[in-house]
Amino acid sequence: MVLRRLRREPDLTGARPGGAAGGPDDPVAADEDARLQDEPNPGQAGDGEGDHDKAEGGERVAKVMARSGLCSRRDAEALIAAGRVTLDGRPLESPATLVVPEQRIAVDGKDLPVPEAPRLFRFHKPRGLLTTARDPQGRPTIYEGLPSELPRLMPIGRLDMNSEGLLLMTNDGGLKRRLELPATGWVRRYRVRVFGRVEEAALAGLAEGVVVEGVAYGPIRARLDSQRGDNAWLTMALAEGRNREIRRVCEHLGYRVNRLIRLAYGPFQLGGLPRGALEEVSARTLEAQLGADAGRPAAKRKIGTAKAKPPKVKPGHRKAARKPAPGTGATQERAGAKGRGASPESGSEGGSGRANRRR
Repeated sequence: MVLRRLRREPDLTGARPGGAAGGPDDPVAADEDARLQDEPNPGQAGDGEGDHDKAEGGERVAKVMARSGLCSRRDAEALIAAGRVTLDGRPLESPATLVVPEQRIAVDGKDLPVPEAPRLFRFHKPRGLLTTARDPQGRPTIYEGLPSELPRLMPIGRLDMNSEGLLLMTNDGGLKRRLELPATGWVRRYRVRVFGRVEEAALAGLAEGVVVEGVAYGPIRARLDSQRGDNAWLTMALAEGRNREIRRVCEHLGYRVNRLIRLAYGPFQLGGLPRGALEEVSARTLEAQLGADAGRPAAKRKIGTAKAKPPKVKPGHRKAARKPAPGTGATQERAGAKGRGASPESGSEGGSGRANRRR
């Protein structure tokens, strides 16, 4: 399904999700790429391998195992250490072993599954979820409640626990690293609610970059949308997305951030995607944005929200006898979905997203 405004890089003058209804009290306030200090998510390299994964002699076996969807790199290392992985029939000793496609890798005597085509998903991350696979403290993560039929997904960038908005996820480690690299030049756009009297001159100065506690941050485009009492809404756009960058920069200016929502990551928009919903980007759109080599044909389907299903109505119950008039069922279903996806603050966010996707 084609997302709206995909061919335009997000900027500060772009329309907000939900069209004209998005105002300063829109729940789509912004969030930066907060690099959590929790354990790595599935498939995320913990040693900063990057381009060193691929050499003239092949690719690291742990990376190949992770890309097959069988396990994460860390789990692959554990399997190899336990002596459960063989290469061409011989036990492997190191996860750094380089392999080529012609070689046979097996785990417990079974060949690796064939890697699935690269797929990309938009996820509307709610507040209160960690962007990690497992949390030692038992706090909820983004993986809880996701549909069981999904492949193993990895987040592209991060949103911290108290942040919300667009989080891209993929099943392909190569695509993940490609989209995270600053070299892509993709702008992350956010809306930010802060406590304090905002001076527009201070925001304008961020365009030249700023140094906060010895850390140099790149240019940030910031705009004051509204000021109501001691609360203000800002729109901010940046290309780096360092650890808690927006929060730290705002605190440096004397503003305390009390809400952050990511609106866009490069050409991909949050739009009207309801909170907790996951939607796949079509292969056609993926190729249009990233090139023909970015995604081979992938399934085009909406995964939907990770919410509990309504209880079934028992036969004979008075509600079971009610049937919608011919031609009205789909309309009622869309109206119900709109109500679930939009909060009192979000205006027409839920409905406009579906309308754009139908187009």
